[in-house]
Amino acid sequence: MPVESGSSAAARQAKQKRKSHSLSIRRTNSTEQERSGLQRDMLEGQDSKLPLSLRTNLLDLFSQIEREFENLYIENLELRREIETLNDRLSGDGQTFDGADLAKGALKTKASHSTSQLSQKLKTTYKASTSKPGPAFDSPSPRDLVLQIWNLFSDLFPKSTEGPVCIIPIFNIVSSFKATTSRAVCQLVREYVGHRDGIWDLSVSRTQPVVLGTASADHSAMLWSIETGKCLLKYVGHQGSVNSIKFHPTEQMALTASGDQTAHIWRYMVQLPTPQPVADISQTPCEDDVDSSDKDEADGEAEGPSDCPSLRVATTTLRSHQGVVIAADWLVGGKQAVTASWDRAANLYDVETSELVHSLTGHDQELTHCCTHPTQRLVVTSSRDTTFRLWDFRDPSIHSVNVFQGHTDTVTSAVFTVGDNVVSGSDDRTVKVWDLKNMRSPIATIRTDSAVNRISVSVTQKIIALPHDNRQVRLFDMAGVRLARLPQSNRTGHRRMVCCSAWCEDNTSCNLFTCGFDRQAIGWNINIAALLQEK
Repeated sequence: MPVESGSSAAARQAKQKRKSHSLSIRRTNSTEQERSGLQRDMLEGQDSKLPLSLRTNLLDLFSQIEREFENLYIENLELRREIETLNDRLSGDGQTFDGADLAKGALKTKASHSTSQLSQKLKTTYKASTSKPGPAFDSPSPRDLVLQIWNLFSDLFPKSTEGPVCIIPIFNIVSSFKATTSRAVCQLVREYVGHRDGIWDLSVSRTQPVVLGTASADHSAMLWSIETGKCLLKYVGHQGSVNSIKFHPTEQMALTASGDQTAHIWRYMVQLPTPQPVADISQTPCEDDVDSSDKDEADGEAEGPSDCPSLRVATTTLRSHQGVVIAADWLVGGKQAVTASWDRAANLYDVETSELVHSLTGHDQELTHCCTHPTQRLVVTSSRDTTFRLWDFRDPSIHSVNVFQGHTDTVTSAVFTVGDNVVSGSDDRTVKVWDLKNMRSPIATIRTDSAVNRISVSVTQKIIALPHDNRQVRLFDMAGVRLARLPQSNRTGHRRMVCCSAWCEDNTSCNLFTCGFDRQAIGWNINIAALLQEK
């Protein structure tokens, strides 16, 4: 029987003392069945308003977290013993090793792998909770959640005033891309601030006057002057989070989807203000490697623009969904609209009569996005079931559907290009480019270091803009070649998850827009010619 070291025994006694004070996390060496019985007994003995199933899931999640930290704790004990052994052997030569040096080797790699899996689980749980529409709220970032849990478990690691203390770092788990030599310039031109909660979606109108539209979790949609950043109109007709906004192809109408289980069509009339002289903003290289801080300057209780007129009544309300309407879009011509919902169905409506024309069913889980082809009667829907589906309405008598299974996690969006391509993004950290004529396998795959949200593809040059959970925005071409990364630092770029991107190549000042959960939209000027020249 192996002899337990003094440091290990002391650590184990301290851990047992802490267990007696723990109410939310308990572990046992019995079988899984006995552990489940203990969890149920513990849950039934506590007074809580949470449903039992939800409390059980939370307990299971924290049990996984405890096991991960326990593994790190054991690895640190083993590493500490190795350091002490080496120091004993080398003490005669006057040499010692510091624990941080050993952590740079294989042991650090092994620990980083396990903690990366833990961090991904926490991020996924956070995103699922914040995606539920409701009243405005201020949610912590995924990194804040991990930091809070780290503080709870930090006393599991050995602390000593003697000898080296070896703690394997667990937060440097997001790998960065290799810097390129691109001379392209990506300039932040304007910030659009006024929402009181995160912005899920944004779009640019296709008719004059050209305005920017944003959809927010604060139950409102706003129209903005692109040139001045002034709010022109605020739509407040929804009773839940506004998850999507799209403009009619030929008229001054907007289509918004909401957590109140409806989609609204509303007309707007705005007058653009006189453009003000733009301050001289120094150009910033795309490859800005300065990491952003966690200081959320936009997280205060910012009031909406006081002089912005409001609209409360929709022209048409599209009903029939039994769950959150997460996205909506116009079919070519603007006479029909399609909506995607968490009830696992997409609905096709007649805009003039607001009647349901088709219900598109088949997805196994909640839908996350829908998109229509710019020139053909094609619809693509994305889902949490890891698939996206292509619906063909070109033949009125036949409505075919094709299912594509190229991802391993939630497909967050799939969009058409002007040509014969579909580009899909996923929580599995990949983006895939597909050919409509042969969609058995992707023609290009882009692998990233963070989940991808609602992507967009420029019309003329087909440049893909990828908004990430890790606050980055990256640009790729259709072949999967990385072109640039938008500037992000303490003063520039998004401070929270970037939810959506939208191109507007015809605008001379801002040709790319992004929005995120830092409550702001940003207008960028991308030097596309320089990007393609570097390519």
